[in-house]
Amino acid sequence: MQKFRQYTFIWIALLVGLSSCSIQQRVKKADKKFGTGEYFAAADAYKQLYNRIDAKKQRDLKAEVAFRQGECYRILNNSRAATSYRNAIRYKYQDSIVYLRYAQVLHYQGKYKDADAQYLIYLENHPSDFVALSGHHACQHAAEWKKETTPFTAQAAKEFNAKRYSQFAPVFGSESNDVLFFTSNRQAKANSKDKKKTVRTSPVTGAHNFNIYSARINAAGKWEDIALVEGLYSEEEEQENPSDSTAQAGPPTPPEMGAIAFSPDGRTMYLTYSKPVKGQNVGAKIYTSNRASGQWGEPQELVLFKDSSITVGHPAISPSGDTLYFVSDNPLLGHGGKDLYMAIADANGWTDIQNLGSQINTSADEMYPYVHYDGTLYFASNGHPGFGGLDIFKAVKDTTVKDSTSWIITNLGAPFNSNNDDFGITFAYNPNYQDETEAVFGYFSSNRGQARGYDLIYYFEKPGMVFAIEGSVVDNQGEPISDASIRLVGDDGTYSKLQVRRDGTFKTSIKRGARYALLATARGYLNAKDTLATHDLSTSKTYQKTFTLAPISKPITMDNVFYEFGKWALTPDSETALLDLVKLLNDNPNITIELSAHTDMKGDSVFNKELSEKRAQSVCQFLIAQGIEAERLTPVGYGKSKPVVADKALAEQHKFIPQEQVLDETFILSLPENQQEICNQINRRTEFKVLRTTYNLY
Repeated sequence: MQKFRQYTFIWIALLVGLSSCSIQQRVKKADKKFGTGEYFAAADAYKQLYNRIDAKKQRDLKAEVAFRQGECYRILNNSRAATSYRNAIRYKYQDSIVYLRYAQVLHYQGKYKDADAQYLIYLENHPSDFVALSGHHACQHAAEWKKETTPFTAQAAKEFNAKRYSQFAPVFGSESNDVLFFTSNRQAKANSKDKKKTVRTSPVTGAHNFNIYSARINAAGKWEDIALVEGLYSEEEEQENPSDSTAQAGPPTPPEMGAIAFSPDGRTMYLTYSKPVKGQNVGAKIYTSNRASGQWGEPQELVLFKDSSITVGHPAISPSGDTLYFVSDNPLLGHGGKDLYMAIADANGWTDIQNLGSQINTSADEMYPYVHYDGTLYFASNGHPGFGGLDIFKAVKDTTVKDSTSWIITNLGAPFNSNNDDFGITFAYNPNYQDETEAVFGYFSSNRGQARGYDLIYYFEKPGMVFAIEGSVVDNQGEPISDASIRLVGDDGTYSKLQVRRDGTFKTSIKRGARYALLATARGYLNAKDTLATHDLSTSKTYQKTFTLAPISKPITMDNVFYEFGKWALTPDSETALLDLVKLLNDNPNITIELSAHTDMKGDSVFNKELSEKRAQSVCQFLIAQGIEAERLTPVGYGKSKPVVADKALAEQHKFIPQEQVLDETFILSLPENQQEICNQINRRTEFKVLRTTYNLY
């Protein structure tokens, strides 16, 4: 029995040893898949391994497998990454990078408070780490960033998005904005062949392989004819790359394509192209394909680095066509992760390759560059402060610094960015684009709100800012003057004459950043002027203007001119109305006026006349003090000798007063006491009427 037990112990020990050896071998195989970028396959392998590793005997290995599993899930945007990192921490994973990665996936999930706690743990040992500091800063401010207003709106572009598939990195194929290209793993019909491409599954993502698709705008302005772009590879090419003996049985692995760009003339496509070698993923490269007779030719590799193991992709071409921007993981020139680079075109091809520097590139990933036709560089990053995952940023050269490599980096904010991945932006070409007042629209990619991480194409737009003046021209009774006109003169060179509509209204557009003078005129009326400035406007605005023209042939009552009781001194409340008269006289420099004051029927006629004369003189003295020439003013006091004759407006305002009724003593005394007081107030007035319209003309 004892001998049997001894053999049993030895047999169990041998089994454990063999099992341990088997696990180590499987870990190596999983690591190999991870190293070649087959993250989907590696994640599945790590998952199976994790459950078989005894935490008591192989705690370190279990922690390492959990961490690698988390890395795979993080790269694949799988929500299970957080659980894997949490397991790695639980089993004391030795590298503190696990706290940074855990923070990043929590950040990606919008759990800013929890993410910040992990960033702070990592910063205890790495206090100057830029990515961790950026993440900490973002978690502290993300809530307030989301509240910031923006003129942009964004919504999923349903016409491009296929359910249960990903589509991303849209780009317009020409300046006419009528063709859009994008990358997708959907299965769609080719343009000229009524068949579907053979379904392939990528070991990198576990999904169908990605290819380039295009869509066109029809005569009704709708997108249609979404189809695979032919010519970029063929079935024959697939057969040239058979799987090796160690690969799983099945059809050969075809090339996989990603983000693209076009030369300014639209005849050359630059595309991210991953061409398997012996069935193995060897990383992406940039290829070019030329279009002839409406067909795209077989892609040719664009060699940027001599070391073929360096991955490059995500091309972008400057509007001039002489600068290529791209992404690379070059370990010698990079700052860590994936960086943005540029190359300059010359007779020898693309040369003078430069890393865009530490202001743009971080130790995390910067990808999907795009150059706007105004020269602004856009890119996606998960290293700069953002909402989580990849955010879209713009970079412009800092003209205040002599160093041409200095950049100003700005997060585009909502609605472009969310706590998920947002990337691959493109703008529609606008030949009239001058500044931010112009209308803007385009597309970008995002997997926001997608439980399974599918990338969707989003449409964004910002309506053009509209600046206008609208209003009306009326007489002093508020009646429209149908034959009036408006002259508009601006310091931006604007000079126009507008005829008002029959109802006296008008509307015209103006520009931002200018100063305008407006002159309203009509035969038989005095002119009216106004000015406005449109500088520093950040939103659309329509200015409302009402021009009230005084008739030349009738006296005009000046409302709100007041005197001290029984005296001729003006009260402070009169200033506004009198300044309006000053403006009218300045707007009409060739008129002279009679300035008259009137009293009610109460009191002695001689006293009332003398009082009204002094009141008229008081008004004239005010006008003279404001710079009006004395010879243009004739003060007259009428006392109670000229009672008001009710016009249409007065009759409508006071129903007890008939139109054309003279508000004399006989009529007033026939009224109730309260109505008598109203009539007396109407008669107590200050008026002006035009005497001449030729002052200083001859």
